[in-house]
Amino acid sequence: MGTRQAIGLDVGGTKIAGGVVDERGRLLTELVEPTPEDSDAEAVSAVLLDLVARLRAEHPDVVAVGVGAAGIVQWPEGRMIWAPNNAYRDWPVREQLEAATGLPAVIDNDANVAALAEARLGARPYREMVLVTVGTGIGGGLVLGGQIYRGPTGRGAELGHIVLNPDGPECGCGNHGCFEAYASGTALTRMGREAAEDSPDGLIARLGAEDGEVTGKTVTAAALRGDPTATDLFGRLGRWLGVGIASLANIFEVEAVIVGGGLVSTGDLLLEPARRAAREFAYAPQAREATPILPAVFGGDAGMVGAALLALEDARIPVG
Repeated sequence: MGTRQAIGLDVGGTKIAGGVVDERGRLLTELVEPTPEDSDAEAVSAVLLDLVARLRAEHPDVVAVGVGAAGIVQWPEGRMIWAPNNAYRDWPVREQLEAATGLPAVIDNDANVAALAEARLGARPYREMVLVTVGTGIGGGLVLGGQIYRGPTGRGAELGHIVLNPDGPECGCGNHGCFEAYASGTALTRMGREAAEDSPDGLIARLGAEDGEVTGKTVTAAALRGDPTATDLFGRLGRWLGVGIASLANIFEVEAVIVGGGLVSTGDLLLEPARRAAREFAYAPQAREATPILPAVFGGDAGMVGAALLALEDARIPVG
């Protein structure tokens, strides 16, 4: 008997990816479509249903659909309450998918499902784990006791908005000094632009002029070429990442902190200063080993894989 398969859908601000995943986490087929410009519920729903239909045509034996989407999801009802980069509000995704497809569906936050993928099928199985995603912002998910932690309404684990310094830079959420304001791609862009202004003849400024503006990608490119200013910015970014991770590890005695997102592709450039800072700010380091800080195994596929795994774990799905 073959392994069961489900469809995993990852709804982002710029693209919607859909894939068929088996219970071993293997991505068998993948399709990607741009997120509609108006990104309201009707337009996004049309894309989701189209992807499901095309994937089912190739894999008619799929048993469920899982969706991971950025924003606040009411669990387990599967209603998208609010999203930061899309226009949909109070959208009953689960209800619509089940009615249109006849398949059981589950909907959760994208970072939650990515954390599930890492906990189940990452470097090793974890029962207690934190995933921190470092991209344009800081996202994350908690797996505690082998299950996703969501809080009573599904709004738990907004890791990017723990406050590191109330007098710090403004965050996109409106507060000041959030983890996200110090350790994200947005923070790297801000620091890179400040460095370019201070050193207009430096590599960061020159690369930014070629690209039209300085972004986090500009700083990354300069750092990978060995530019000392850019390397120092990664050191600062990584240190703040480690400060935030230390706080999380002090609160939750987890087996590991997994770092995902686009910036983790820089490897030790980001992770080594994070590990040093996490050790520096760890509670009682003489009494316990340092919490491992490891790069994520799943890259851009984590949302699809985790959403499909969550669907396969739904109590309504037959095991046999």
